[in-house]
Amino acid sequence: KSSSAKDIMDSKDAAAIKLNIISGMITSDKMISAINEGFENATGKKTAPLKAKIDKFKGFFKEEIKKGDVFTIINVPNEGVVVYKNGVKKGTIEGHDFKKALFGIWLCDKPADADLKSGMLGK
Repeated sequence: KSSSAKDIMDSKDAAAIKLNIISGMITSDKMISAINEGFENATGKKTAPLKAKIDKFKGFFKEEIKKGDVFTIINVPNEGVVVYKNGVKKGTIEGHDFKKALFGIWLCDKPADADLKSGMLGK
């Protein structure tokens, strides 16, 4: 637990983000578009080195997304980022560079949602 976004993004410890889909308006296309924008913001538009990893991550959201779906994104030390949809493992993406950028979607200087960032940091 930390109130420092930088410490959380830089940490190699276990950490998780849970996405609860609470609206039927969240489609696969909208989620992928938000992921693209999030990585652009989190990396200062320097996504090229992570392109293959980002593409793999986006693939986990290609199936239909419905209200009530739950995505769990876990950083597992020495393994990588593991993604589950409704408890079913979708895959793993290795590399601390990816984990840092991924958590940056919510915790960077231009987060997906400023209020959510504050809540995630306990503020």
